[in-house]
Amino acid sequence: MLSVLDIFRIGIGPSSSHTVGPMRIAARYVRRLRKLKLLASVTRIEVILRGSLAFTGEGHASPRASIYGLMGYRPASFDPDEAAIGLSKVYEAHDLNLGGKREIKFNPETDLIIDYETPAKLHPNEMELRAFDESGTRIDKRTYYSTGGGFIASKQQLSKPVKEDFIQTPDKAPYPFGSAAELLALCKAHEKSISEIIYANEDEKRPREDTDAALDKIAEVMFACIDRGLNTEGILPGGLEVKRRAPGLWQKLHSAPMSNEREQLFDWLNVYAMAVNEENANGGQVVTAPTNGAAGIIPAVLKHYCAGDNRLPQNIRKFLLTAGGIGLLYKQRASISGAEMGCQGEVGVACSMGAGGLAAVWGANPEQVAQAAEIGMEHNLGLTCDPVGGLVQIPCIERNAIGAVKAVNAARLALHADGAMKVSLDQVIETMRQTGLDMSSKYKETSQGGLAVNVVEC
Repeated sequence: MLSVLDIFRIGIGPSSSHTVGPMRIAARYVRRLRKLKLLASVTRIEVILRGSLAFTGEGHASPRASIYGLMGYRPASFDPDEAAIGLSKVYEAHDLNLGGKREIKFNPETDLIIDYETPAKLHPNEMELRAFDESGTRIDKRTYYSTGGGFIASKQQLSKPVKEDFIQTPDKAPYPFGSAAELLALCKAHEKSISEIIYANEDEKRPREDTDAALDKIAEVMFACIDRGLNTEGILPGGLEVKRRAPGLWQKLHSAPMSNEREQLFDWLNVYAMAVNEENANGGQVVTAPTNGAAGIIPAVLKHYCAGDNRLPQNIRKFLLTAGGIGLLYKQRASISGAEMGCQGEVGVACSMGAGGLAAVWGANPEQVAQAAEIGMEHNLGLTCDPVGGLVQIPCIERNAIGAVKAVNAARLALHADGAMKVSLDQVIETMRQTGLDMSSKYKETSQGGLAVNVVEC
């Protein structure tokens, strides 16, 4: 089974599938060349971006991320100042330090190809890398896919037939589950909460203290991202001239009388979510939750309800474990990729995860947690991904604010509900999957439909 730490990845903006994924793919390809003992023979690398990586790659920083990956940088430990020095050398002198080990020639204008014509095959985010020796002979090539949330796979991996429906458990997790129904049955049979089931499975992968340390680090990065977003003013890059709004709203909230705190609930959630996604749009450090485009929802809910006076490590961990467990269901049974599912696969899944996590912190039983997650997705079904200018700004930033409010409302509705669910979490996940398959490609992170074509870029 996947780990919740696979769902929550520390990376950089503006996109987990278009920035984090290509960076990891390029770094993986360099490791492949080293393993095959070809690295010393390479004098030129060619990178080809196809599908959604081509249509919106420039706005999502895919070319830059690909180069960073070739240079050996990893998203979780990325130093932007150091990397910028190497990047300028690539663009100005066409010299690239391959894997941080040896210099080769790399001209982004000719060696990084945006292929709009060739259809992506196994997944909309396709990336091919080719290596050449001194004579110009191609000595290796490999095709990879960025499948959402920073997950990557080679063509060979995605081409393999699935041996079992939805899930395999090679790590022998004590409580394997492939559906929400199975997860709830485990909770009932063993009298455990969802977070306890997830904890036990994580214990098979690493010591409990290491899991706790990783969860605490995830929360720390989320809160730090909010703080940067609240205190950094300016214009976001990309040409749309979008002004950061979180700092101004933050200042207004602090100057308003506390008697209005109840009425300001939406404003607090809005400002936290927008702070994260403005940081993401600026290329800052964020946590995929489950993607970068939807990275503001879970931190906003977590900050408002589990920080401050209520900032207890056990509540934060319970929230993240529960939310992560729900995210695993979407990843395994459908997809968290906007290029596959539209924005329902990003903001919709984040809303569902946030609703379930908050319900758990509020004392909901497993069935109520599942109901909160179902409600969170049910009202995001069909949500399209149509970024204006191929940038993760309009409508993405505000969409996270709306998603955070929906998540909280879904948790409240689930706690107040009486009786069994009429629509199960499994049914809504399957509905999202079918809706994503039916959705036109122009509404799936290609910037060829919706707001992306109806809003005139200035």
